[in-house]
Amino acid sequence: MQAFGLSCQGGLNTNLNQFQMLQQPGFATELQNFEVDPDGGYRRINGYTLYGGSSAARPNSSNAILGLFVYADGVIAASGTNLYFSLDGTSWLQINRSSVSGSGDNYSTFTGRSTAARTSQSYANFTLFEGNTTYGEVVITDIGSGVKPALFKMTGTGNLSDRTYFYEEITVSGTHYPKFCTIHDKHLVVAGAATSPNTIFYSGTSDINDFTSTGSGSIVLDDQVVGLKSFRGDLIIFCKNSIYKLININNSDSIAVVPITKNVGCLDGSSIQEIGGDLIFLSPDGFRLVAGTARIGDVELSSVSRQIQSIVASLAANIGSLVISSAVLRSKSQYRLFYSAGSATTTTAKGIIGTITPQGFEWSETIGIQAHGFTSGFDNDSVEQIYHGDKDGYVYNHNTGNAFNPAGTETNIDARYKTPNLDFGDAGTLKTLHYTKISFTPEGTIQPTLKITYDFDDTNRPQPLNYTLDSIPTPAVFGDSTFNTAVFGASQDPMARQAVQGSGHNIAFKIFSQDTNAPYSINGFYVDYRPSGRR
Repeated sequence: MQAFGLSCQGGLNTNLNQFQMLQQPGFATELQNFEVDPDGGYRRINGYTLYGGSSAARPNSSNAILGLFVYADGVIAASGTNLYFSLDGTSWLQINRSSVSGSGDNYSTFTGRSTAARTSQSYANFTLFEGNTTYGEVVITDIGSGVKPALFKMTGTGNLSDRTYFYEEITVSGTHYPKFCTIHDKHLVVAGAATSPNTIFYSGTSDINDFTSTGSGSIVLDDQVVGLKSFRGDLIIFCKNSIYKLININNSDSIAVVPITKNVGCLDGSSIQEIGGDLIFLSPDGFRLVAGTARIGDVELSSVSRQIQSIVASLAANIGSLVISSAVLRSKSQYRLFYSAGSATTTTAKGIIGTITPQGFEWSETIGIQAHGFTSGFDNDSVEQIYHGDKDGYVYNHNTGNAFNPAGTETNIDARYKTPNLDFGDAGTLKTLHYTKISFTPEGTIQPTLKITYDFDDTNRPQPLNYTLDSIPTPAVFGDSTFNTAVFGASQDPMARQAVQGSGHNIAFKIFSQDTNAPYSINGFYVDYRPSGRR
């Protein structure tokens, strides 16, 4: 009897051929609704729950969510032609109002006023200016046409009715209605107007509503702007075919735009996020980091997503027909991007998870999360809040619970992990399997399923039925468990032992679950087998 061991590490890899995968057996050929744990192993993801729970209300019952932003102790949502704010998801205050006085408007006088509607139902972008107000000032732009940027701020505490709100439109320049916005060195910078797609506009210092006085200005580039991000003292300008940085914004004599690269552009500004001390974005040849791109130019090695190149290539090829949203889960050192056709259902909506590990980015996929608007940020208590919306107008607490809950209906999480086809170091020897011992870290009682295929699922070779593993309980920690709900003395890293059958020269293992049980991690496994004759 011999043994073969495998540690789950490396993440999803769809780029290597079968021979190359033999050299790195910890890779996954399927990794759906799992995330890579930076400390090792593959963890089934959490689900999502309605923001507001059983009392959840939609901002606008008839329209999709078109953008979200964590603000103060609540969240701002764009839906239809209006903007809304909520503290708990049970009630929403429309915040885009006309004739709002400079001193602010109390909630009680909001009701019944004529609205300052956004003239399109397009996706919104947000940025926060810290300013001198309690919670800072939020600037909102719209990727549609004919919509001015807007400024929203709030003061007060307690219930919605106890606070004071202020909302007004910002005039940048004539008929220029920019789509993208960011705060850079106390300036509001906007770009992407349909009438001037190559132009960036910047406000005066510390006055984000003034684009005419000293300190404000505009710069025309030679490429179409698709996104903006303030980063490491520079303003990074992402264009369709190039990337620039703006330097010295506060010095009219030395302000300049200099190229980072003229060989690589950004496919969609919604993909841009700051993570791991760098900026990640989606380029035509994969996900890239700005620092790597600046050093290497368009050399292929600067892509951080080569392991999933086939997936990224398909995403890039269909970018124009997809709804893209992304955010960073800082508590997990994780980048998540979701994409779907506008008419997609939760069963077809897809996503990509990139986790920073000591080896770099490692990847997995999601299916079943339809994210129309996705955001993360820290609230007033410095707690990370993560939300996504959907096309039906609901807002969800993202990365919570053990199930997907579209419109509050509990739905199974379909999680799948598959190894490469393994030869245990000897492709010519027939292996007869006897036992597998799989290392799990359960976060509750779980019961995944094991499937083994031999010789690339060869129909001429007997293929065993699926094995439903024995229920694995939550390990008990003394002083931290409820009586009669956990097993004291159980290992924190239990091995599920399963007798198995079958023979083959190459063997692949698949572990999957489709339920609403607790998440669990797959750390690795051992296989006991008996080798026999060589072919």
